Amino acid sequence: MDQIGSDMMVDSDYDDKQDVAIIAPDDAMDGVEAEPETRADDFEAMRKRFMPDLPDLEIETDAVHTWEIEHWRKLAKREHGPVFKSGEHPWKVLFFPFGNNVEFASFYLEHGFDDKPPEDWYACVQFMLVLWNPNDPTIHTHHVATHRFTADEGDWGFTRFVELRRLFNSSFEGKSRPMVENDCAKLTSYVRVLKDPTGVLWHNFVNYDSKKETGMVGLRNQGATCYLNSLLQSLYFTNAFRKAVYQIPTESEVDYRTNSAYALQRLFYQLQTSTGPVNTNELTSAFGWDSRQIFEQQDVQELSRILMERMEEKMKGTEAEDSLARMFVGKMKTYVSCIDVLYESSRTEEFWDIQLNVTGNKNLDASFQDYIQVEIMNGENKYQAEGFGLQDAKKGVIFESFPQVLHLQLKRFEYDFQRDVMMKINDRYEFPEIWDASPYLSDEADRSESYVYRLHSVLVHSGDLNAGHYYAFIKPNKDDGFFKFDDDRVTRATDKEAMEENFGGDYPGMANGQRNPYTRTWSAKRSMNAYMLVYVRESKFDTVMMTGEVVEPPTHLETRFNEERAVVEKRRKDREEAHLYMEVQVATNENFRAHQGFDIVPWTNPVQGPETPETLRVLKQMSVGDFTIKAASERGLDPEQVRAWVVVNRQNGTARPDQPLVFPDMSIDEAASKYGTKSSNFRIWLEEAKEKDGDGKPIWADSKVDQQTAQQNRPILLFLKCFEVENQTLLGMGHFYAAWQDKVSDISEQILALTGWPAGTSFKLYEEIKRNMIETMKPKSTLAASELQDGDIITVQKAIPEKDALALQIVGKYSDTKDFYDWMLNRVSVKFQPRGAEDDDGAFELVLSQKMSYDQLSARVGEHLGVDRTHLRFCPVNLNTGRPKAPLKYTTVNNLGQMLNPNTYAYGTVNTQRNDAFYYEILEFSMAELEQRRGFKVLLLSEGLSKEEQFEVLVPRNGTVQDIIDSVAQKANIPEEVVGDLRLYESHGNKIYKEPPMSAGVSTLNEYVSLFIERIPEEEPRDVTDNDEGRKIHVFSFEKEPNKAHWTPFIFWMKNGEVFKDTKERLSKRIGIKGKQFEKIKFAVVPRNSYSKPEQIEDDDILSEKLTGREDMLGMDHPNKNRNQWARNDQIFIR
Repeated sequence: MDQIGSDMMVDSDYDDKQDVAIIAPDDAMDGVEAEPETRADDFEAMRKRFMPDLPDLEIETDAVHTWEIEHWRKLAKREHGPVFKSGEHPWKVLFFPFGNNVEFASFYLEHGFDDKPPEDWYACVQFMLVLWNPNDPTIHTHHVATHRFTADEGDWGFTRFVELRRLFNSSFEGKSRPMVENDCAKLTSYVRVLKDPTGVLWHNFVNYDSKKETGMVGLRNQGATCYLNSLLQSLYFTNAFRKAVYQIPTESEVDYRTNSAYALQRLFYQLQTSTGPVNTNELTSAFGWDSRQIFEQQDVQELSRILMERMEEKMKGTEAEDSLARMFVGKMKTYVSCIDVLYESSRTEEFWDIQLNVTGNKNLDASFQDYIQVEIMNGENKYQAEGFGLQDAKKGVIFESFPQVLHLQLKRFEYDFQRDVMMKINDRYEFPEIWDASPYLSDEADRSESYVYRLHSVLVHSGDLNAGHYYAFIKPNKDDGFFKFDDDRVTRATDKEAMEENFGGDYPGMANGQRNPYTRTWSAKRSMNAYMLVYVRESKFDTVMMTGEVVEPPTHLETRFNEERAVVEKRRKDREEAHLYMEVQVATNENFRAHQGFDIVPWTNPVQGPETPETLRVLKQMSVGDFTIKAASERGLDPEQVRAWVVVNRQNGTARPDQPLVFPDMSIDEAASKYGTKSSNFRIWLEEAKEKDGDGKPIWADSKVDQQTAQQNRPILLFLKCFEVENQTLLGMGHFYAAWQDKVSDISEQILALTGWPAGTSFKLYEEIKRNMIETMKPKSTLAASELQDGDIITVQKAIPEKDALALQIVGKYSDTKDFYDWMLNRVSVKFQPRGAEDDDGAFELVLSQKMSYDQLSARVGEHLGVDRTHLRFCPVNLNTGRPKAPLKYTTVNNLGQMLNPNTYAYGTVNTQRNDAFYYEILEFSMAELEQRRGFKVLLLSEGLSKEEQFEVLVPRNGTVQDIIDSVAQKANIPEEVVGDLRLYESHGNKIYKEPPMSAGVSTLNEYVSLFIERIPEEEPRDVTDNDEGRKIHVFSFEKEPNKAHWTPFIFWMKNGEVFKDTKERLSKRIGIKGKQFEKIKFAVVPRNSYSKPEQIEDDDILSEKLTGREDMLGMDHPNKNRNQWARNDQIFIR
């Protein structure tokens, strides 16, 4: 009864008064008969007038039932009418005589089952309830609705059916009688049960299960990945493609993020085995996409082509090699055939898909006719046939073969040059389910097999360019109907829904059209239409769709997913039981001996290594004794010879063993609360006894310390580290006990025993108090006077001669323990990447000190690279873009730490630089010489204007333009005899700024212009700007308006008196554009100081007479092909 308390919902945008004309009675046309009143007891007339058949829906059953309502005012608050049937479905009316919490009578249609309906029962019903006066059936009121009745939504109707005060008025809507007369009325129910061919008619999709209803599952949308989902589903149900993907060897793959083929296999496996929608996060992560790609819709054709390329690369050398080409590749021939002589020039190319024009074509065949349309080359556009001269010819494209699976891209998005925007084409465009491609094959094509194709997929876009949604209709098998794949939902679909409703064009019989749910705009044209069609060749259908076969995924995928599910299940169980467990970090002397750093072990080190303590997850109620046995056994130690020490955090920031746990029956949780540090994990150090007594019990080393009966004497636990000067290492040696009142010199015996040094070895001792406090120990002081306590660390170093120490310092090594500690405190791992490299070739990593100067940094890097340190230049790395920032000055007084973190002490500044990386360059000159030079980026034009190569050169600051040209020529390997024909000019805003003379100093070149170097055309005189025959002019390109300049500007020789028709021929050769493409270019004279008024030039004009001002330019008006039509900064990619 969930719907009883609510009214029917009406779209707020709907206006039921639109297009209504108000006509006064006096203005009514004479002689027009009023439509006769419909009587409520004329059931057929009522049904025909007020409940017409719904288009495209077939009626299952139709029933009419009338309930005589008596004693209205004496009825209960809630009443039910008698049960009646429409076909096999029982129904009854639920009636609230005095309103369902409103001042209206309320009527609802409800299922008529005695109890709950069967679990899977539903009925799609169009119904009308009519309340009428039995004494005058012309007095009636009605409401119509449609609803999908289910066990959960078993009633639907009208809370505000009619106002109560109106029902009992003596006059109902102008009649002379009330609606309810003598407390009586009749309610007629018209119940029409409709067939539901797709199973989702009027479905609210609450608790909808795609797998249960269709046997298939959908893909979740990550943000704007619906276009990806529709393509993936189409490829998945191209079974031969799925099999080929499964054949790529991925058994050894561990991380899906490094292999897109493995990620695609995993996605297909999940589509094949999952019971619910599948995420595409793994796949997009393997593609290398971030949120920018995920929340930005891309071009499906480009995505499809790149995906095919990546899969082809992965299939090379495997059993699936060339399978995609056999499936998706066809051939087309581009030809020019002479009409009057026997000569043809042709080129055969492969294609993976075909782009078809929608504009101007009504259907698929019309688009193909347009595609292979023949162009006649005659008149001024004759073809230069080798050996025959200029000839009339036919130019066109014809297909040599079509692939087994044909991908057709419908060009629904086109650039509107009038509006200067991309537009979506919603014109009607028809496509058949069965289509014959043979009319578009060449005469020489192999026709031994039929080229009849069957429609497999229709990929649809709903919306416009700026907002929309993608989904697909797919027919998985020949005998199946279509299914709609709309992200995570899969439903059955009719042929009409899949095809005709996606032809586009106008809505039939709807003047105002419909509202698009994605753009929220009204349109008379359907905004949902096909943009990609997939056809499968009929003769290859069973091969492509693998009819009768099951596409088996690789067995390792099932194994891997089972393992991952087991891990997920374990994590879930761990989370549920987390309150019963705690984590304990356990360290031993083995960890201590492997550790080069501060403290006894790296308690917070995220990198696992032999020095890292192990973390154990144990029950909180486990006893200390049981924990010690477990921890010792897992490390191969004798539990009887081990005892646990609590490690505590000291106020100086260190973590040291503090006391042994002497109560084995205490729980580990209680020990942590009583002895541990609250702010971190419970930490334990395991001490191992080396000896046993006669009873087999451990003899702990502290019991053997000679305390010499001194007052306040006691044994203390100390750890020993050793700084090896030769190896430049500082590692743990082990632990020992000493009496607190012993002198520092008294512990020599223990130190020599741990280091293995012979007696008489001279050494120095230091105490590691904390990270930045290393103190030299005095031999005559007692340990108590030195303030040593349990867990303290002593570092020993052999004494070395001063000359040896000096020699070590010269080669950059440390001779003193304090200095080495200082290096460890300031060490930083820095990554170095060669600037300009496209991959990681040349990248390396060094561990350096933050106190290094620039010279020391360049020396270390130069030593690693084997280059002169003075020829190295470093650039910080932008934290957001990963690109190089401005180079570091080699004269900087900052140390390495300040170079990596320039804003550490600057209040309020935001750090935009990575603190662990530099780009490096190996320069031709030293940094000192570089200061005397200036860098330039120069574009070298070759092959006319069709090819640009960028070069970066360094020339002396007092150099000339000629020096720039010489440097570029040297890098580009230009012959010396050609260098003299090169010139340089400056460009700004895609217009030529000036052409400086060769002798001009580089200091005169503007910093904000582009520099071009080109070879002077042969027709142009050298070393002159003008003469009697003509002069140099500047030419630039623009689109519609001169201030929308684009492309490369250039210098051109204008001949005096030359007709512009001939000038155009020279321009065509100069820029390398010919034929129809060149004919589309319009030319105009553009005054430099009056860009808004270009003067068009015709073929019979003389350019030298039009272009008279020295500052005037020749403009070429043509579209900017480099315009980013989709307003995207980056093209789609798959790494």
